[in-house]
Amino acid sequence: MGEAPAFCFDNLQNGFGLKPKGLETSADVGDKTFVIGGADNDSTSYIGVKIYDKSTGKWVIPTVLGTKPKACKGHSAILLNEDRIMIIIRGSTPDDCIWFLEADTKYVKEQRKFWGTEVVAWSRGVRGDAEKPVVISGPSGVGKGTLINMLMKEFPSMFGFSVSHTTRAPRGNEKNGVHYHFTDRSVMEKDIKDGKFLEFASVHGNLYGTSIEAVEAVADSGKRCILDIDVQGARSVRASSLDAIFIFICPPTMRELEERLRARGTETEEQILKRLRNAEAEIEQGKSSGIFGHILYNDNLEECYENLKELLGLNGSAPTNHKPSPKGIDLPSNHSVSKIDNKILINCETPELEKASKNLIALDVSSLKGGAPGRTRGLNVYALDSFSDGLNEKLS
Repeated sequence: MGEAPAFCFDNLQNGFGLKPKGLETSADVGDKTFVIGGADNDSTSYIGVKIYDKSTGKWVIPTVLGTKPKACKGHSAILLNEDRIMIIIRGSTPDDCIWFLEADTKYVKEQRKFWGTEVVAWSRGVRGDAEKPVVISGPSGVGKGTLINMLMKEFPSMFGFSVSHTTRAPRGNEKNGVHYHFTDRSVMEKDIKDGKFLEFASVHGNLYGTSIEAVEAVADSGKRCILDIDVQGARSVRASSLDAIFIFICPPTMRELEERLRARGTETEEQILKRLRNAEAEIEQGKSSGIFGHILYNDNLEECYENLKELLGLNGSAPTNHKPSPKGIDLPSNHSVSKIDNKILINCETPELEKASKNLIALDVSSLKGGAPGRTRGLNVYALDSFSDGLNEKLS
């Protein structure tokens, strides 16, 4: 058990050795050495990434996906599972001190093929778990909006909507971050290219889409995210790394759907016929595409709602699967890091130096879930009095 090394690579191609440098760390993944960090000044480092390929003897600057950590006072790096590197940030806020640099995960391998170059991806570590997001789709007039409203009314503290992005201008009293995240087209196009969106579409010349960050923000608040999107959007989400529940709401018959659309009295005959044509195609895709794990028929609203609740594991008005919002990890600026099996030990020095004692925090990484381009969840945190005490006190 040794403290995580911090190295800088001066010129490996010419045979120079490793020189310790406090603002850079390194980790070997296969035949590549990943060097993380760099100095802005003597006390602050930015979190850059470069790769030394030992098979070719060359340095590579990779394409970096995801939101990277902010400049910091230093960091430690620990290799996990031969495919990602845990980065522990010094002097950071409790909810921003654990990050993962994915070097050879499934997501990174897919992106490497897409970009045709070396790729790494950042993912912020989050303590605890989150419920799977719920994707609900169905043709216009099928009643999915009504079902979602019933769910939100009965469980107001359990579910939440992600705020979509758009490149159109705000209308009336619309507020940025509430009704939409309003953004420039060039910014959104770059984020789409960088893999930061689960789904997007062009509507009347403007881009609309759901970002991964918007869905993760709902989970961070302790709520379960509901995505009310069309079949094409659901297809994109299914192809992403998001682990979600996919539900398709289907009408009992096309005739019943037509009667519902006409009863609304909000559309012209031409619009109704167009919606019916689209509905036929959506129903066919919803049933046969393999996108949706569950199909509910809304021939009776109350029965369909009860079936929806049962699918989501809800019993009556007392949900048993509600997760509290994840807590951060409060780490002091001065700490050292070690690794034993699937546990990362953080040694936090106490102010009373004359006692020569240390407070120990253990991060259990055996149950990690998710990852880039979203959060990495499932961090379990324990307090230890000493190395020999064992992991017997879980933080509340």
